Amino acid sequence: MSVMGTSRIGVPDTVRPVPAPRARRGTAVPGARATELPAGPETTGAPGATGSGPVASVWLPSASCSPEACVAATEPTAAVPHAVLRLTAVLILVVTGTVLLPVVRLFPAAPRERTIRAWCRAVVRAVGVKVRITGAAPRHGGLLMVANHISWLDIPLLAAVRPGRMLAKTEIRQWPVAGALTARSGALFIDRDRLRALPATVARIADGLRAGSAVVVFPEGSTWCGRAQGYFRRAAFQAALDADVPVQPVRLHYRYDGGPASTAPAFVGSDSLLTSLWRVASARRLVAEVRVTPVLTGETGTDRRALALAAQQALDLPHDPHPDHPAHP
Repeated sequence: MSVMGTSRIGVPDTVRPVPAPRARRGTAVPGARATELPAGPETTGAPGATGSGPVASVWLPSASCSPEACVAATEPTAAVPHAVLRLTAVLILVVTGTVLLPVVRLFPAAPRERTIRAWCRAVVRAVGVKVRITGAAPRHGGLLMVANHISWLDIPLLAAVRPGRMLAKTEIRQWPVAGALTARSGALFIDRDRLRALPATVARIADGLRAGSAVVVFPEGSTWCGRAQGYFRRAAFQAALDADVPVQPVRLHYRYDGGPASTAPAFVGSDSLLTSLWRVASARRLVAEVRVTPVLTGETGTDRRALALAAQQALDLPHDPHPDHPAHP
């Protein structure tokens, strides 16, 4: 089952593998596993962000969003006891899901995925956020699921669409408890400090896709507040071409029920997980809108650049005005 969190991982496209076959739908593999990714603070600097840490490498993606500049509470908040009850319910669900994960893995594929999707919806609802999902992803076969990245809530929301293996930064392996849980979940790790490791990461993503799993990637490479967005890095799209599987774009959006967009769920810059959890749990009338668009195949684009651009356009995200700039590989 999925453990709430956010990867904030980007895959640059500096390395150019040999062109691969055009994408098409994969075949079902009953043993495909659902996985998760725990949360953590941002490790890269961001222009305009405060306290987000040093930049480890010139190609590491970063966002200009920060809690001070972007996260606004424009609606009344819930009473403190109510927020505490919400966090308690989330904790109970996460602990229960972690304990039952080995049992759920023994279920046949269809009931296993139904259980995980229901559990993920329950986690989001427990923290006080309504879930509205439109569209559906293919239930079987390899699938590269790509989405814009705003919050740690993105993880259970995408798993509610279709459980999949998350791409996570390798530093998470060293975290107490969360590192071991993430490794056991089947997450795919990327060493963001070693550009030379990128081809091997792309190959491992492709292997997971060939095995029939859904692999979930946030190509923006960092969380954004939701009012501003980043550009899709393209390397992960090469894995879909190599594995000959479709790409599933998913748009995530948070708003107040019947009202304007909300940045309350944003997990950006120097924000801590505890602060973000409390902000979401104490908010009122938050709604998470998940729009699953039609899959993209090799007919959409014969290379990763075309696929990345098509995915951005499908989600109404900005396209990179400088596609050859090294900062947006």
